[in-house]
Amino acid sequence: MSQLYVVESADFLFLQKQLQITPGNLSSHLSKLEEAGYVEIVKEFIERKPHTALELTKKGRAAFREYQQSLKQVFNDLQH
Repeated sequence: MSQLYVVESADFLFLQKQLQITPGNLSSHLSKLEEAGYVEIVKEFIERKPHTALELTKKGRAAFREYQQSLKQVFNDLQH
């Protein structure tokens, strides 16, 4: 989700290369994130070639911000 958080949208191949995982593994993770309402998957054709665009939903962005805050709190607690 961190890869999608910093961009408006990303395509499947870009995300796969960034994460260095197999297409099947990425697809499986994205399906779960889509079911949770965190990711929107848009499949279309561009110049007769299939293209899959991915973006975080408002719910996904909020969940990621909450996750970031939780991590910050853990690190703050460790310092005290």
